[in-house]
Amino acid sequence: MKEIDVRGLACPAPVLQTKNAIEEENLNSIKVLVDNEAARQNVSRFLESQDFEVSVKEKKGNFYVTGRREGGVAPEGIVAEKQSDEKKKIMVMLVTDRMGFGDDELGLKLMISYIKTLKEMGPDLWRLVFVNNGVKLTVDGSDVLSILKEYEEDGLCILVCGTCLTHFDLLDQKQVGETTNMLDIVTAMQLADKVITI
Repeated sequence: MKEIDVRGLACPAPVLQTKNAIEEENLNSIKVLVDNEAARQNVSRFLESQDFEVSVKEKKGNFYVTGRREGGVAPEGIVAEKQSDEKKKIMVMLVTDRMGFGDDELGLKLMISYIKTLKEMGPDLWRLVFVNNGVKLTVDGSDVLSILKEYEEDGLCILVCGTCLTHFDLLDQKQVGETTNMLDIVTAMQLADKVITI
C-alpha cells in the first residue's frame, strides 16, 4: 500500500498530492497521513469520489486516512469525466488580491489557495487576467508569484492590466504576465467559451 505524508501542508495540497499519487501509479490502495480535521475531510471526500472505501484512524492528533478500491482504474467521476471532454477556453479574471469580504487575512489565504488549485482545470484554463487590485498578485512580494511563473512557463497566457499597474504605481514591479489593455481583455472575453470572474 502506498503511504504519503502530507502533514503541515495547506489546503489544497493534501488532496492534490493524493490525487497525483493515485493517477501516477494507478493505485487501488493508499494511506494518507494528515494533521488536521479539514485535511482529513477533504482527502476522505476525494477518495470517496473516486470509489475508494475510506477508513480513518486517529493517533496523537494525526489522522491516517486509508482508501481501498477494486482494481486501479478511476471511476466515471470528476477526474475521468473531465479528461474525456473537449478542450474548452476558460478565462479567469481576478479583480482583487483577496477572495470575499470580511477578513482580509482570510481573503488572502483563500485567494492563494484558489490560484494554486486553478491548475486542476488542466488545458481548459486558457487565460488568466488580472485587473484592478488583482494586479498586486503579479508583482514583487506576491505570495503566488512562483505559482504564476510556473503557470506561465507551462504555456498559460497571463494578462495584466497596464492601466491598473500604472494606477497603483506597480508597473516596474510586475514579475509575471504580459502587460495588456482593455481591448485585449475584451477580445479575450469574446473568444473564451467561459469567463469566471473572482
